[in-house]
Amino acid sequence: MASLRDVKNRITSTKKTSQITRAMQMVSASKLNRAESNAKAYVPYMGKIQEVVAAIATGSADASHPMLTSRPVQKTAYLVITSDRGLAGAYNANVLRAVTTAINTRHASADDYVIFAIGRMGRDFFVKRGANVIESEVGLPDQPSFADIKEIARKAVGMFTDGTYDELYMYYNHFVSAISQEVTEKKVLPLTDIAPEAGTASYEFEPSPEAILEVLLPQYAESLIFGALLDGKASEHAARMTAMKSATDNASDLINSLTLVYNRARQAAITQEITEIVGGAAALE
Repeated sequence: MASLRDVKNRITSTKKTSQITRAMQMVSASKLNRAESNAKAYVPYMGKIQEVVAAIATGSADASHPMLTSRPVQKTAYLVITSDRGLAGAYNANVLRAVTTAINTRHASADDYVIFAIGRMGRDFFVKRGANVIESEVGLPDQPSFADIKEIARKAVGMFTDGTYDELYMYYNHFVSAISQEVTEKKVLPLTDIAPEAGTASYEFEPSPEAILEVLLPQYAESLIFGALLDGKASEHAARMTAMKSATDNASDLINSLTLVYNRARQAAITQEITEIVGGAAALE
């Protein structure tokens, strides 16, 4: 059985740990509010640009672009969004498990796919397993801007247009609520599943639909990546807040349990000392 000093030291260390986890919970909660607002504020822009792209792609028989056309798949790219740090529960593990399952199901060789990694956890995971990580972005701020991922987004879209690979999938955590995040797979390229919603406005395009698509489609694909990053950041802060709350609650339970053990052991030691004193006094009579 541990000594009183050992139990006391463990209670002290657990209290210090709970103070850290409680502080991290509060920090994540404050970051979550802003990240959730950023993600929601981006939705109207995404809706409008998708509406315009769909109107051009489906409204003009002459409009065509390589990003709208499916081709035989020889190589696939995966863009994986994770965090730079842990202590976020299953946030990273769920995404990486989904990507790994998809890769194992679709590909027999590592030469059949490439990885774009946003976040240190995802990059390190695939590098250690020998995957072809052709581009990565780490050290992003908690409230990222498009400029932070501009290079990797443009490279991902440009390499598809150049024919380096034939399809691009994106994996990230979709923010549902503060206690719920869903791993999401989204096919970014080719853009074959866009369709205008019923009742959308009609547009006239100048100088031509092809010229507008040439500029707008890369921006649309890049905006899909940035929107997923904002969604993933909100999920990350929510997952970390939940994980730190669980850690704080577990630390409180452990402190209560250890305090009970400490009090019982101290009471037993006091009782033993009293018994020894009484026994010694009785022996002197």
